[in-house]
Amino acid sequence: MKATIQYLLLAIFMFFCYLMLQITLQYIPINTDVAFLRIKQDYVPMWHYRLAFFAHAFSAIFVLPAGFTQFSGKLRRTYPAVHRIMGWVYVGTTLLLAAPTGFVIGLYANGGLSSQIAFCLLAILWLYFTAMSVVSIKKKDFLAHERWMVRSFALALSAITLRAWKYVLVALFHPKPMDVYIVVAWLGWVLNLIVAEFIIYKKST
Repeated sequence: MKATIQYLLLAIFMFFCYLMLQITLQYIPINTDVAFLRIKQDYVPMWHYRLAFFAHAFSAIFVLPAGFTQFSGKLRRTYPAVHRIMGWVYVGTTLLLAAPTGFVIGLYANGGLSSQIAFCLLAILWLYFTAMSVVSIKKKDFLAHERWMVRSFALALSAITLRAWKYVLVALFHPKPMDVYIVVAWLGWVLNLIVAEFIIYKKST
């Protein structure tokens, strides 16, 4: 039963990664008049916004699969070198690209100040959790490293859960577009973090 659930979760994750890839491919070659950027035309002329957006969008291709591999006990035991390499891919991409550029994009988020605070806080916490995972592994504190990585990847998954919640809210309640942004800006990652803390708590008891 447990194995069935794990395979189901893997299938769901892979499906959403595929959808994320499809979204990202729309921007290749560099296209500023497609998908999400169509409603950000006021900011597209700003070079730092364009740079942050494309760096953030393209780095997600590496962050999600690299982060997912970190929670495979079999991979960690059988291929520890692969675990380390993929871990550094996740950490490096998050710290140098995904989180900092997410903060920049968050400054211009749809939905006003509430959404801007939500996305900027998400980026700051993601950066902090990921950095602490590096600090803890350098100290060989494996338990702390695992806990920080659970928190970090929970926030990385907001790329998926934010969009999933958006679809659910629109399908059920048909709210105004900007109202959706305000809700999912918080719901997309706060619930993830609550689940992460529950997982950490259950593993410690």
